Amino acid sequence: MAHAAPGDLVTMLATAVALGSDAMSLGVGLGMYRLTRTEISKVSFTIGLFHVLMPLAGMAIGIYLHRLLGEVAAVLGAILLIGLGVHMISDAWRGEEKTLFRLNKTAGWGLLLFAMSVSIDALSVGFSFGLSDTNLGLSVALFGIVGGLMAAIGLSIGSMVGRVLGESMEILGGAILILFGIFFLI
Repeated sequence: MAHAAPGDLVTMLATAVALGSDAMSLGVGLGMYRLTRTEISKVSFTIGLFHVLMPLAGMAIGIYLHRLLGEVAAVLGAILLIGLGVHMISDAWRGEEKTLFRLNKTAGWGLLLFAMSVSIDALSVGFSFGLSDTNLGLSVALFGIVGGLMAAIGLSIGSMVGRVLGESMEILGGAILILFGIFFLI
């Protein structure tokens, strides 16, 4: 296994933080559902795992397939975020129990889709890192650790704010997810 030069390590860490920033900011919106510590741990771990798997998948699939599906995957992720946001706002206005995306009440699809949508950037990073002389093992380990930690921070912040300010913050959280979805579409 090749050792990483200090400059390479800084590049890998900066890339990991950039990839994790989406997970953190989107985690704030999801955290407004007032998640438990167990749910925050579960979501953070899954996002960290996807921040490892997506670059590996990107390396394995290759540049041609990225060009073919890259835009479609980004659009699907954006639509998912908009849908999550609309659902959050709808539930808050109606005062309904959160069932569709409350992670402990799903079969896991909501969690997997959310983790995939916030990790889709890592797929394209995997393509470019796979073509370079980067220490891939260290890179994906950093992506996973940093992505998981940043997701946990965002989810925790969102959960605390949601507990203090209640349903009005769920509307704000839904709006945040919608704005990110629109931003990703643009």
